[in-house]
Amino acid sequence: MTLSIEQLVDKIPNGAKIAVPADYAGIAMEATRALIRRNAHDLHIVGVPTSGLQSELLIGAGCVSVFESSALTLGEYNPPPRFSKAVKDGSIRLVDATCPAIHAALQASQKGAPFMPLRGIIGSDILQHHPDWKVINNPFNQDEDPVVIIPAIQPDVALFHAPMADKDGNVWVGRRRELVNMAQASKTALVTVEKIVETNLLEDEKIAAGTLPALYVGGISVCKNGSWPLGFWQGAKEDTAHLSDYRERAKTDEGFKSYLQEFVFRGEDK
Repeated sequence: MTLSIEQLVDKIPNGAKIAVPADYAGIAMEATRALIRRNAHDLHIVGVPTSGLQSELLIGAGCVSVFESSALTLGEYNPPPRFSKAVKDGSIRLVDATCPAIHAALQASQKGAPFMPLRGIIGSDILQHHPDWKVINNPFNQDEDPVVIIPAIQPDVALFHAPMADKDGNVWVGRRRELVNMAQASKTALVTVEKIVETNLLEDEKIAAGTLPALYVGGISVCKNGSWPLGFWQGAKEDTAHLSDYRERAKTDEGFKSYLQEFVFRGEDK
């Protein structure tokens, strides 16, 4: 059974740790706007491995207490004004990481392991800011052979947008394997989709390999063009005029408030 967008985001409690993909992988923007309308708060966002407009809006609206990722970027529309302001005034806690570290930590949770080894960040300054990342010696080598172990990240929810789901709750993600990683690492996945199909996606040999089984999915909402104004790899291109408008408005508190009023609250008195 599909849910309304309000019912879907009601499954995300305040204080939840939410894994969200990079802007190119399928962003549940309609769910993001619904979270802001619900006045969600104290969210811990994990950008996999980066995040963009989705986290920028949630941070600007006061929904986020912790942002954990390797970057928050608006691409050609940088710098992200609300994120920059929140970091400067200390209204969010920033947990800096690297792309491989984020993926490794989720893979550990996906496999039910407490940590995942990673070698490439040895010698970088980021280790100084991560007392939870430990440098140990490779236990299979008698000589000095350091390796970093990254603790598992288990989000409460993986939230993303996908092209389609079937009536049984299976979701097609195509080649976006990071979405599978996110979903299997998390306690559940909540997904917005362009459409529902009547056939079982897992029974079609051509698309079964790119299908996330319903076992990992806790809720689905049909949201046509649900990634707008961002582009979608199985849909519309990004709305460049809208993103340019956002960048200019969000430079000031009043401009950001007017943006939320028009495009999130849709004229309601908030």
